[in-house]
Amino acid sequence: MTDVRIFGYSDPLAARAGSAVNFMISAEGATKVSAQLVRLIHGDEHPDGPGFVEEEVASDIPAEIEATRQYTQIGSFAEVADPDGKLAAPDTFSVHAFIYPSLPGHGRRQAILGAWSVNDSKGYGLGITPEGHLEFWVGDGDVVDHVTAEMPLVPNVWYFAAATFDPTTGTAHLHQIGVMNRWNSHIGPVTPYDLDSHVSETLRVKPEPAGATFLLAGAHERNPKRGDFVSLNYNGKIDRCGVHGRVLDEREIKAMSEGAPPPDGAIAYWDTTEGYIETGIGDTIVDTGPNKLHAEGRNRPVRAMKGWNWAGEDSYRLAPRHYGGVSFHDDALIDCQWSPTVTWYPPADLKSGVYALRLRAGDAEDHIPVIIRASKPKAPIAVLMPTFTYLAYANEHMSFEANIAQAITAHTPVLVEEDIEFKKLEEFGLSTYDHHTDGAGVCYSSWRRPIINMRPRYRMPSMTFPWALPADLSLIWWMDQSGFDYEVLTDHDLHREGVDALKPYKAVINGTHPEYYSEEMLDATEDYLTSGGRLLYTGGNGYYWVTALCAGDPACIEVRKLDAGSRAWQAEPGESYLAATGQRSGLWRSRGRAPQKIVGLGFSTEGMDESQPFERMPDSFHKRVAWIFEGIGERELIGDFGLAQGGAAGIELDRYELALGTPPHTMLLAASHGHSDNYPLVSEEVTYAFPGRGGTQDPQVRGDMIYFNTPNNGAVFAAGSIAWSQALPCKGGDNNVGRVMRNILDAFVKEGPLPGSAYIGEEKHWR
Repeated sequence: MTDVRIFGYSDPLAARAGSAVNFMISAEGATKVSAQLVRLIHGDEHPDGPGFVEEEVASDIPAEIEATRQYTQIGSFAEVADPDGKLAAPDTFSVHAFIYPSLPGHGRRQAILGAWSVNDSKGYGLGITPEGHLEFWVGDGDVVDHVTAEMPLVPNVWYFAAATFDPTTGTAHLHQIGVMNRWNSHIGPVTPYDLDSHVSETLRVKPEPAGATFLLAGAHERNPKRGDFVSLNYNGKIDRCGVHGRVLDEREIKAMSEGAPPPDGAIAYWDTTEGYIETGIGDTIVDTGPNKLHAEGRNRPVRAMKGWNWAGEDSYRLAPRHYGGVSFHDDALIDCQWSPTVTWYPPADLKSGVYALRLRAGDAEDHIPVIIRASKPKAPIAVLMPTFTYLAYANEHMSFEANIAQAITAHTPVLVEEDIEFKKLEEFGLSTYDHHTDGAGVCYSSWRRPIINMRPRYRMPSMTFPWALPADLSLIWWMDQSGFDYEVLTDHDLHREGVDALKPYKAVINGTHPEYYSEEMLDATEDYLTSGGRLLYTGGNGYYWVTALCAGDPACIEVRKLDAGSRAWQAEPGESYLAATGQRSGLWRSRGRAPQKIVGLGFSTEGMDESQPFERMPDSFHKRVAWIFEGIGERELIGDFGLAQGGAAGIELDRYELALGTPPHTMLLAASHGHSDNYPLVSEEVTYAFPGRGGTQDPQVRGDMIYFNTPNNGAVFAAGSIAWSQALPCKGGDNNVGRVMRNILDAFVKEGPLPGSAYIGEEKHWR
């Protein structure tokens, strides 16, 4: 194993030729790395394909770059800008908060709120002991003293916590009051727990200013190598909280625990229910007190979460005052905040494509990908790279921590050196398929961090075939090999620009797995098709999850997994709406926009043990669509080969379904069959569980190939399979999957009516 480790990321992940791209690089065991810009052409080393293919590209990036170790702040918290030090070490004061600790007593201290320096032992804090007890502590640099609640905190139960301190007497009071109701906590009133604790102590010291800002959900620490960072990260929710410049009495504390507004004397009062608008809520936690000491969330604490007084409402839009919960996690990561190591300005005439900065030092190598869009569209074809999906799966831990992964993939995960290094470091965050330390599902993902599984040649340990970007490079290779003039776009372009991003192109091709879609992206696709655009939907499980781009942060997506669909986690009741937009998340199908209504197909099954070919159906011989199969025999199996488990129909499959909105005039060209029972019908189709829902028994377990015309001479060709594009490179690219694609693309890029248009309307005589 090499002693050198190189990691990096680009910002942005996708850029227009002519605009700047920053590469952030971290190196251990080396002070210099060799750098070479390359264009990525094929990303899989399967022996039946062309292997890994990259093309070195001349650039102004130095051949050798100085690089150092860059550190990452893990964990979400909120930081208060307090230039006058009003919160640094008040003389007589009280601190208070509604809290919902999700992981107390797991062997380490947690800071809920305060101004505390770990290194200097100065300041004050309200937190949780390693054993799971509420605690208030103060320090003067020499001595740390504390008062600790007698009753341990129960996980996932709401409390009101308050501490008061009078330096003239040294008296500190700590109040722990359970505020569990019928709705708001993991357990209910029938559980006979004694949640309350009231303790008084005389402390030996008074707090000295910590020289650090006030934090929610963490404390300040310094390290000789990495400098200042936040530690003692808290897991759980914090609702309305504050600091008062006097000792609150028991009557006032009890009243606040019952929902009374804060009494006089507030230095700061962070009303976590402020800031909600119809389209969501941001990272600023508003101080409604006299000093306006607002707290800014770092690593995106989760908003739009139930508060201490939640009473069963479905959405914060119905009762914003019941949604004061802000969730913090000790393993959250949105932005590594590394310094740029080198900046690249792609020439305006650079060929659009998938590029990477290849880094080498010793035996270590890394490719930092960046997708370059044309400065001005010229090509007739666009390949739409599913960057939302790339982020959703970024740095997934399923192979390590998801018990279901082995059952889905039908084999034991196989780890390589890169996986071990990634897991060992635990520095680059999670995917939306993972759980935080406390068991909560991960709803945010960002490109501002190294994404280990978004690299050429990478295979997820739980899979024996490429996924996402490495899989999509099979389509890129085939487009190059076949001589088509094309450019690349991304989901981010489509979300930002809508249909204008697609209008310049006569034909658009989806990537292998366009699973995560925003409303803007759905609208743009639909508008493109109704205005005469032509789309090749050649993927599986597309247009599935309601996804948002976080306001003001194009790098970050949000998704919440709800009550239906193939989901790695499920949002808690009442937490179904996206903080970024105010939309209900979950499946687009559950929102009335099943993918069948736009591209004719929708998710039907997934399995990862084998793939099958497509077999022609009777509609494929109709005069309207027979041109698609020129050069293909009547009984010829299409795609009985492929880099993804040996066939063109597999991994995740979509099917034609009139009941879900497939256009009635759609021609069912081909279908797969004979899948194993490791291909079950998707869960959203199973209203009652009974035997016989696997591939050997249920006819709905299949992938379909379809074609239909749209208004203004537009059209959709769809082959609903993640494995489809990964069959293209087989046999040197000269195969019948490629022949179907070539027939479609040759027709789609021509002006005028599409072949077979004269026969539209004759289908009723055909069937």
